[in-house]
Amino acid sequence: MKKLNFFSPTFGKLTLEQVKKKISEFIAKDKNSQYRIIIGSDSQRIGKGKYDFVSAIIIHRVGSGGVYFWRREIKEKRMSLKERIYQEAIMSLETSEKLIDFFKKNGIPRYKVQIHVDIGSSGETRELISEVTSLILSSGYEVKIKPEAVGASKVADKHT
Repeated sequence: MKKLNFFSPTFGKLTLEQVKKKISEFIAKDKNSQYRIIIGSDSQRIGKGKYDFVSAIIIHRVGSGGVYFWRREIKEKRMSLKERIYQEAIMSLETSEKLIDFFKKNGIPRYKVQIHVDIGSSGETRELISEVTSLILSSGYEVKIKPEAVGASKVADKHT
C-alpha cells in the first residue's frame, strides 16, 4: 500500500499516523469545545492531460480556530469536468474512510464528518449536485456545496 504523506502549515510533512496523533492532541487540549471535522478536495489542470488533486482534513474548533492537513496526487489522464468532480469526491471519501476507524477508537465519532465538494448552484457544476451529493450521502457523510464548502473551495483550493 502506498504511504500517504500529508502536509500541515503548523506541523510540516506528516504520515497518516502522525496526522491522527496531531488530531487527537488538538482535540484533547479542549475536550469541552465543539468541533467540526471537514474533508474537502479540489483540483486544477496543470498541463495537457495532467491534474493536481488536493484533499484537506480540517479540524475546526468552533469559535477558536483549527488545524488542517492536506495531501496531493497528480493524475496524468485527460478528464472531463464531471470526471474531475467525481475524482475529487472519491478522494474525499477515501480520506474520510482512512480516518473513520481512528475517530471511533478515540472518542471522536460524536463529531460528524462533513465532506465539502467544490460544486455549486451556479456555474458548470450545478448539473452534478444531485449525483455527487447522493454519492456522499449514501456513504454516510454529511455533505456541503458552495458557498458552504470551504474545505474544498478555500482550504484544498489554496494548495492546488
